[in-house]
Amino acid sequence: MLGFTALELARIQFAFTMSFHILFPAITIGLASYLAVLELCWLRTGRQVYVDLYQYWLKIFSVNFGMGVVSGLVMAYQFGTNWSGFSEFAGSVTGPLLAYEVLTAFFLEAGFLGVMLFGWTRVGPGLHFLSTCMVALGTLISATWILASNSWMQTPQGHAIINGAVVPQDWLAIIFNPSFPYRLVHMSVAAFLCTALFVAAAAAWHLLRRNDTPAVRKMLSMAMWMIVIVAPIQAVIGDFHGINTLKHQPAKIAAMEGHWENKPGEGLPLILFGVPDMEAETTRYAVEIPRLGSLILTHSLDGQIKGLKEFAKEDRPPAQIVFWSFRIMVGLGFAMIALGLWSLIGRRGNKLYASRPFLWAALLMGPSGLVAILAGWVTTEVGRQPWVVYGLLRTKDAVSAHAPESLALTLGLFIIVYLFVFGTGIAYVLRLVRGGPTHFDASVHPPEGGPGHERTPARPMSAALNDSESKAGN
Repeated sequence: MLGFTALELARIQFAFTMSFHILFPAITIGLASYLAVLELCWLRTGRQVYVDLYQYWLKIFSVNFGMGVVSGLVMAYQFGTNWSGFSEFAGSVTGPLLAYEVLTAFFLEAGFLGVMLFGWTRVGPGLHFLSTCMVALGTLISATWILASNSWMQTPQGHAIINGAVVPQDWLAIIFNPSFPYRLVHMSVAAFLCTALFVAAAAAWHLLRRNDTPAVRKMLSMAMWMIVIVAPIQAVIGDFHGINTLKHQPAKIAAMEGHWENKPGEGLPLILFGVPDMEAETTRYAVEIPRLGSLILTHSLDGQIKGLKEFAKEDRPPAQIVFWSFRIMVGLGFAMIALGLWSLIGRRGNKLYASRPFLWAALLMGPSGLVAILAGWVTTEVGRQPWVVYGLLRTKDAVSAHAPESLALTLGLFIIVYLFVFGTGIAYVLRLVRGGPTHFDASVHPPEGGPGHERTPARPMSAALNDSESKAGN
């Protein structure tokens, strides 16, 4: 396929499926917690607006949750089909960690998801709120195990290598490896932030269409408060994460900064823009701010870090990709902070819900959280190259012995199926968003489930069907 090797095709296929998958858990994590907050607010205040918002976002959550589960299954199978070398080498660590996710997060979610989706008129408020909280907790536990596994691949410890394979020695050291706390917090906060941007964009869309209701105003207000608080915190977390990465993966930091060599006695400049050239070993057309790179990375004006020239060529990550993916993530992060500050100005002038330039900005920023997450994962995973387990197993030694033609065929099928299935799912989610929050009256929605009744729910996505859709389908 276009001259790609089997290794390159396997990497493209994994990157494609991973990029699709990460979108859904990110929104699921944030929406589950948002639903728990909405229900808590209703229990404390009794205001109908929180019920209306809960029912509105519950439909969107259910569809997103279903797509996340389906897309996640493909990821697990690829470890065995396309990356058998990795599975043979590190399966004794990554296998149990993924199994722990199933035994904890999936079982917890399975136990309470049905009550959360269909139990509003069937169980008491306390039990329903508990179910929502347990599902939200389950999404965070799931993220914990996934990031423990991925973080171990970034900063492996707690193991021994016997007969060419990893053997676990200390599970606490494996789970709580050096990069795990930073990566877990960074990803979790990113999920909350991208969900807040999604919610704000939905509210802005309705306000721009003159659908100015108390529910729409409330979700814009809540989303913008979340962005105001969380976006600056994420920048601080990112700084701590960067310092940790500098300690354990200095080549990745050098690629992110487009830094090739130190000049004696000079601090490291911050390269805002440029074009890293791997062959010439330089960053062309660099736009620099003197010493700011040292201040950010070492918290001193004259601190220095290793340049890419200090690493063997075969150990250098592709700086062109890492350099720009990192700048996309950071640039969007600053744009989120700016949007939050703009909302504060709008609140003071009582124009938060009426300023069309601000509402357009909130609408256009809706996908920015997901784009930033994708850019962050590209930075993390491509920056780890040429290692799949950093310092222990190279990516070229982890791939299965498939012919390029086979991988090209499956990649093409993945693209077609994913665009159809998940494209349809995303279109349906956007349709639900366009519907807007409506008044929910529990007395008009009597229990209909159980033997002999219509609309017995059997799958998460059935929670997204409204009454008319349900009757039309029966």
